[in-house]
Amino acid sequence: MVKTIRVSEEYHEWIRAHKREDETMEETLRRMTRGPRPEDIAGLLTEAEAEDAKEAVGRLRGADRDRLDAARDAFESEDAAE
Repeated sequence: MVKTIRVSEEYHEWIRAHKREDETMEETLRRMTRGPRPEDIAGLLTEAEAEDAKEAVGRLRGADRDRLDAARDAFESEDAAE
C-alpha cells in the first residue's frame, strides 16, 4: 500500500537536495530519519502487542503535552505578573 504525505515546498526541496542519485524519496527519508525498513520489523509483534505499544506511545505523548502546557502556562503567568 502506498500513502501520500503533504510537506511544504521548502521541505520537499530540502529532502530532494539530500537525495542520492540511486535512492527513492522513501529511501532518502528512511536514511535521514534512521527509520527501519518494514521488512526488518514485520512480524516482531503480535497485533495485541502492537496495539499495547501504540497506546503506550499515546500516553507518553499525552504526558509530554501536559508538561509542555504546564511550562507554557508558567511562563505566561510570569509574563502577566510583570
